[in-house]
Amino acid sequence: KYMIEFNDSDFERAYEEEVDRINEQLEKEILFAMIGDVNTGKSSTINRLVGEEVASVGAQPGETVIVKKYKYKDKIIFADTPGLDDINSKNSEETEKFFKEADIILFFLNAAGTVFSDGEKKYFDKISKINKKIIFVMNKIDAADDIPGLVKYVQDMTGYNYSVVPISSKTGEHIDRLRNAILDILKKENKDILFAKSIKAKSSTANKWILSAAATATGIGAAPIPGSDIVPLTTIQVGLMLKLATLYEKSISKDRAKELILSSLMGSLGKNIFRQAIKLIPGAGSIVSGSVAGSLTLGLGYAVKYAYENNIELDADILKSLSSIFMKEKLVSKGTAI
Repeated sequence: KYMIEFNDSDFERAYEEEVDRINEQLEKEILFAMIGDVNTGKSSTINRLVGEEVASVGAQPGETVIVKKYKYKDKIIFADTPGLDDINSKNSEETEKFFKEADIILFFLNAAGTVFSDGEKKYFDKISKINKKIIFVMNKIDAADDIPGLVKYVQDMTGYNYSVVPISSKTGEHIDRLRNAILDILKKENKDILFAKSIKAKSSTANKWILSAAATATGIGAAPIPGSDIVPLTTIQVGLMLKLATLYEKSISKDRAKELILSSLMGSLGKNIFRQAIKLIPGAGSIVSGSVAGSLTLGLGYAVKYAYENNIELDADILKSLSSIFMKEKLVSKGTAI
């Protein structure tokens, strides 16, 4: 019944609201403030994060004595603050201004050195009073031992209130984890789409969005009130499709988005699953079961992602086919018979 009761006005409202939300994000700026001793790998980490050579690498001790800004894609600014040993009264005011204004503070630690030294603790105490949107970036794990122990030590010292992400800017290990930690903070600031769109690495972010949308859809589909899933599910699926189009820099019109969503929902596999759900849930009426709603959303998301990553021109038939494949994989992995 979800497929039958698809409402044009609900779709159009969801489409327009999501377009407005995305466009509003793309007009903003993101400021990263970076702090850490010289040679903790700030520049190389930036380059790994965005997938391009943005910041110069190989600074010598004492080289950076004032805030150095790197602008990426016009909207993203990385502010490289002086090393902890270089900060003095002359430039501390300028440095603090960036900390106050920053959307995220990346606090770099050297896993191969003295992790969270007295100087670092002192500076953290000062920064955390100004801005609490801090991520600890524990770099150079490729040259260190007992990484879990080092992470726990930093967490213990900071009350488990901040993300501690161990990475290697040299090998690229766990860079995706750092991006995800950044996206989690930026989502609260309504700036996550802007960041995700700007960087070269797309796949892990797309996966994160798809799984999140599917989980939300599962919760809505399990709602006990008949018909309560119709509008929210439309909103989730429209939002996911538009976010993926923005991420991969693809254009998608309102009519095409509606056509693609309907084709996915009206596919034979979707109808079969829905019929089974109705049989299994006495009195379900128009409710889409949680697992069905999640599977439909997951299939839609991964189908769109696959098409964009492989430069496949999306139409109703292709999306229906791809959605069916990904939905089957999802249900089989859960041991659900179709």
